[in-house]
Parts: sequence; structure tokens; C-alpha cells
Amino acid sequence: MSRIISVSNQKGGVGKTTTAINLSACLAEAGKKVLVIDLDPQGNTSSGLGVEKEELENTVYELILEECTVKEALIKTTIGNLHLLPANVDLAAIEIDLLGTSNREYVLKNQVDYIAEDYEYVIIDCPPSLNILTINAMTTADSILVPIQCEYYALEGLSQLIHTIDLVRERLNPRLTIEGVVFTMYDNRTNLSKDVVENVKKNLHAHVFDTVIPRNVRLAEAPSHGLPINLYDPRSQGADRYRRLALELIRKGN
Repeated sequence: MSRIISVSNQKGGVGKTTTAINLSACLAEAGKKVLVIDLDPQGNTSSGLGVEKEELENTVYELILEECTVKEALIKTTIGNLHLLPANVDLAAIEIDLLGTSNREYVLKNQVDYIAEDYEYVIIDCPPSLNILTINAMTTADSILVPIQCEYYALEGLSQLIHTIDLVRERLNPRLTIEGVVFTMYDNRTNLSKDVVENVKKNLHAHVFDTVIPRNVRLAEAPSHGLPINLYDPRSQGADRYRRLALELIRKGN
């Protein structure tokens, strides 16, 4: 049975896409069959996995509008066990295109249902906002993984995200849960990072992953080479931490 996990935080710059790319790649490295869905019009997950997003004929945009089948939009990445439903800037128009569409909150789910059981994990990278794409991710997913940056405003907007998750659970997807929180951009040289972690653990009633993702130059460099960190620099601290996160997620599911 597949686990569908949406990586979501309405606050930008928290390591959401970095987590979607590298967690997926490390799950695949661990032998799991993984599908990544790029639901962000910036298409950074697609380019971060080495895909020339502007040259694509079929993307998530065409799929949602039923202009192609899910098999036609699917891409095999250079990483074994890892497939991608890509996105590019065309997806920015989807809000307008879906105006007046009945059950528009479920258009992604209706497509993913055809192939979800072909994978052990489906990871959805959401845009950094609460819009129709994020709602579609939440109706498709079983759970939400929330990356939180270790900075002063870490909790800003988090209560709104949790409120949205509660509303989606109540009205659209009763099986939706919070998978947990993962801390990103952690700097163990500062008291601030440690304080943020303690503050969130004390105030947020959700699972917090033991694995913490550090600030790491190699993690920042990897997307420009179209590679996840476990291929770009397998021995880096960033690669080690995302491998740990993948194994922690697998154990949590078991």
C-alpha cells in the first residue's frame, strides 16, 4: 500500500523543495519505489532532478486539465526507483483554468488514484501558499510533512497551515494527518536554532522527527547540477541527514 505524503508549508524558503527532492531520492536509494509530484509552478523539484522543465510537452498542468494521461506526463528520472510528475510555469494559470470546475479540489487525486498503488511512496511538493494546488495536494495525501526553518519567525503562519489541515480533514479528506515536523537549516553554533527547536516541541502537538537538516553548502549547490544530494555529494553531512530522515520515515510507517 502506498503512502502519499505532501510536503507543505505556506512560508517560503523553509527547505520544502530541498526536502521533497532529497527525501524522495534517499527513499529510492533505500530500495523504495517512489513518485515525486511537483505541484509548484516554479518547477524547482523538476529542475532539481535534472529535468529540462521548459521543454516538456506534458506536465502536471496538462494532467490536471485532462489534456494528457498520467502515463504520458510521467518521467523516469536518472535515479533508479524514482519517477516524477513534473511542473513548469504553466501551472501558475491553474487557479483560473479551474474556475467553475466541479469538485476542483479533487482533480489531482482523481489522476493519482490511477497509479498510486504502483509506488510505495508518493511525495508531493507544494507551492509556498495556501491555494487550490495546496488543497489538491491535501485531498490527495494521507499525511502532511511540515519543514520548519530554524529561525525566529519559524512559527509564523504555522497555525494557519494547521487550521487549513483541520478544515481539509473535516470537509474534504477525513484520513489526512500530520506526518510530522522536520527542522531545516539548523546551525548548531547558535542558540537561536536550539531555542526554535525547543519552542516548537513545547508548543506544537505533532510528531517531531529526530533527524535535523543542517545548513550545508553542498545541499545548496546540488539543485544547480540537477542532482539530489545523495548523488551530488554522497558523503556530505546533508546526504547523511536526508538518508537518516528517509529511514526514520520508513520506520515510522512500519
